[in-house]
Amino acid sequence: MAAPKKGRGPSGGQGRPGRALALILIAMVALTGGLFLSGHTTPRLGIDLAGGTSITLEAQNQPGKPNAINQTNMDTAVGIIERRVNGLGVSEAEVQTQGNKNIIVNIPKGTNSKQAQEQVGTTAQLYFRPVLTVQASGPEAPNPSGSETPSTGATPKPGESAEGEDKAKGEDKPEGEEATGTEATPSASATTQGRAVTGALTKDDPTPGATDKPKPSDSPEASPSADPATAKLQEEFAKLDCTDPKQRTEAGQNAKPTDSIVACGSNVPGSYEKYILGPAEVSGSDVDDAKGAIDQQSGQWIVSMEFTSAGAKKFQTITSRLSQQQPPMNQFAIVLDGEVVSAPSVRTALSKNAQISGSFDQQSAEDLGNILSYGALPLTFKEVSVTTVTAALGSEQLQAGLIAGAIGLALVIIYLVVYYRGLAFIALLSLLVSGILTYTIMALLGPAIGFALNLPAVCGAIVAIGITADSFIVYFERVRDEIREGRTLRPAIERAWPRARRTILVSDFVSFLAAAVLFIVTVGKVQGFAFTLGLTTLLDVVVVFLFTKPLMTLMGRTKFFSKGGPWSGLDPKRLGAQPPLRRSRRVNAPTEPKEA
Repeated sequence: MAAPKKGRGPSGGQGRPGRALALILIAMVALTGGLFLSGHTTPRLGIDLAGGTSITLEAQNQPGKPNAINQTNMDTAVGIIERRVNGLGVSEAEVQTQGNKNIIVNIPKGTNSKQAQEQVGTTAQLYFRPVLTVQASGPEAPNPSGSETPSTGATPKPGESAEGEDKAKGEDKPEGEEATGTEATPSASATTQGRAVTGALTKDDPTPGATDKPKPSDSPEASPSADPATAKLQEEFAKLDCTDPKQRTEAGQNAKPTDSIVACGSNVPGSYEKYILGPAEVSGSDVDDAKGAIDQQSGQWIVSMEFTSAGAKKFQTITSRLSQQQPPMNQFAIVLDGEVVSAPSVRTALSKNAQISGSFDQQSAEDLGNILSYGALPLTFKEVSVTTVTAALGSEQLQAGLIAGAIGLALVIIYLVVYYRGLAFIALLSLLVSGILTYTIMALLGPAIGFALNLPAVCGAIVAIGITADSFIVYFERVRDEIREGRTLRPAIERAWPRARRTILVSDFVSFLAAAVLFIVTVGKVQGFAFTLGLTTLLDVVVVFLFTKPLMTLMGRTKFFSKGGPWSGLDPKRLGAQPPLRRSRRVNAPTEPKEA
């Protein structure tokens, strides 16, 4: 006797709709809780809806480059500045040129305008320069005769490394600024020692024995044979007071990478050192990647840099030469826009990576890594003005847009109620869930990635109402088709789902693909529309699978829907359902026997 065939049971979670509903309920509670815990209960608005800050930058001529201000360099600068302030491209900051030499940067309200101002105004010209002389600057500068001599420190164990990268470090300042290396030994704190500038500007003899020991001196003294350029550098160094903000800014200004310069640096707030630095050996263009990170050994925030192959060779050459010098001649200064941010000492040749360390916190380390990663601006810019701008559209226009959206939503609701009767209840609950998820995620994305809601993004959210309602209509019509074929409600719900699911996924995939392409190929406000459209399309899939379908399964078990009343939207008579044809047994009429 053949075994009876087993019917196909519900696949996946279709037989347990309560689990799917509980899952989406937990997600809604978690997002709402995060919304209130973060303190950002409303989405951040774009500059067209809430106003913001407008920064005007003017390109400056560079020495030796009279034709540097051109359309190509201006376009390159716009791209770099836009990547700096926009991050993921949804913060809605606007960067555009004005005239031949101006760039306008509009930053939405709610953004850290001071941080953004530093990001756009920083040229990010990075150079690695050898230190020739270093001295404390200011009225409280220590007497050179009382400066500390190099002290010995713990030497890292030979061969200490992590993932093949050099890990041992050296110090040159009390705060523990470090240079990444293979066997670098910590050196002394910053000292005023240094050879006379006339000797320091000559090419260093790589042989340790050929280098004269530096003698303490308050300021470098010019030898009788000093050339005018060297004498001028000595004079600038003697007059430089790094406690004066104006002198700090002007130190080394307009100098070429091949020039020796004077510069200021600070490792402790309120305490400054002044330097004489040799020509640049490595530039920021040799840095392949940079990011802020926590030093696992010291627990301090640092900026780690990875060089290109050419940059690694240059860095190895300079550190190999400096490692054979005496302090402070064995230091190299990391100079960013004319300011020394770190000056670690070197005891052995370094390569591959470098670290900038000092008085960084998380924000400053990540900001510097961001600037170095996106590259230096091809031009130097002067900040002409910083003004606060009001909303471009105003409250009346925003209110009109919200009213238009409300009217559209009301029309959708009226259509659902009139045409689908009781099924409209399921559709409205699904729209409510979709709205809650969209609102909470948009509000959380503001502080997370800088997302700002502008008018095109609002339009994308309104368009999403139609996309979500279309998914419900597809499923409802599939269920109705099954009822028209004579099936009862519960089997109709399960049989309609596979075909409706396929149609919904294909439709949402096309919408998401269009949003992704639009986001990639466009810039500015249009990206806000594309981002919102893509986000709401993904949420539509989540809501239909985890809420609409399970809720439909539960509603199909109730008497109101299962009986197919006129107001359920599933009345077989209104749908034109025909009872299935049944073959009846034909009854033969009795016949009289024929007579022979």
